[in-house]
Amino acid sequence: MSHPMTVLLLPGQGSQRERMAAGLYGAHRRFTATMDGFFDALDAQGGQGDQLARHWLRAAPHPDLDDARIAQPLLLGVGYALGRAVAATVGPPGVLLGHSAGELAAAVLAGVFRAADLGRLAAARARVVGDDGRGGMLAVAAAEDELPADLGPVTVAAVNGPRQTVLAGPSDALERVRATLTAAGRTVLPLRSGHAFHSPSVSATARRFTREVAALRPAPARTALVSCRTARPLRDSEAVDPAFWGDQIALPVRYWPALMSLLDASGTDPGLLLLDASPDRSLGAAARRHPAVRGGASQVLPLLAPAAHTGGPADAEAFDRAMATVRTYAAPRSPAHDGGR
Repeated sequence: MSHPMTVLLLPGQGSQRERMAAGLYGAHRRFTATMDGFFDALDAQGGQGDQLARHWLRAAPHPDLDDARIAQPLLLGVGYALGRAVAATVGPPGVLLGHSAGELAAAVLAGVFRAADLGRLAAARARVVGDDGRGGMLAVAAAEDELPADLGPVTVAAVNGPRQTVLAGPSDALERVRATLTAAGRTVLPLRSGHAFHSPSVSATARRFTREVAALRPAPARTALVSCRTARPLRDSEAVDPAFWGDQIALPVRYWPALMSLLDASGTDPGLLLLDASPDRSLGAAARRHPAVRGGASQVLPLLAPAAHTGGPADAEAFDRAMATVRTYAAPRSPAHDGGR
């Protein structure tokens, strides 16, 4: 008898929320120890760990959380800690799928980057973000082919669902596109980003990050990782190439094609248990549109409380519910282990 495969979905910039997953801190041993280790490692890289921890635990509203130099290291650390908590509870996920910065967390969990280098990777991600690439990002309720052909310097930054497209570009141009789309009846929502990520605007940032990654000497993945850059499983030649990880910052995120390829291939046989680690539950929302999920052969299991309640006891309750569901489907296995390099 085949058993559903677990897929860990890890979020990127735009989905961050104040106190995201903080309700697990102190409530789950592995999550707590991993976050403490993460902040200690950042301190060793330049003394920013305590400061980042304060940003993480500050209640809303906290507009500084939209700064990529704060949001992206936190997304990386929290995503990695959630992956370690899942592994310690029910065993490592069968597949990893990360959106933007979440793909870096997935790469550490998969062994592309050493766990000991998590702090260096997070510090580098924050360090390379500069004033170049300033702008913004817009979520549009439309398919890519429904958008105007000429958006000027604004480009498609992500395809997050069948009719969920993200645009990025300089602020003035983005505002003109927003007004045009709104006048045409499209639903448009600004994302929490002060940079035009996944667009040509951040090409210089991508080059700087490539140099940083080269010093970390990435290795082939030891756990299956589907890349949102290519919408297919990560190849060994890509995993070890620093430019693959650097260019990821400036190239579009193909989250929906990547997720759809997984659900098309395995959504009904053996089925998938999609562990949604996003604080806003956006990664699972797209999956619910797929026939395999609508028909019940695959399930979306949120790991965190809804955004309005994240940061408190409801986080631990959501995590425990998800883990209990995984256990009901799990095949007999040896005791859970953490994995990682």
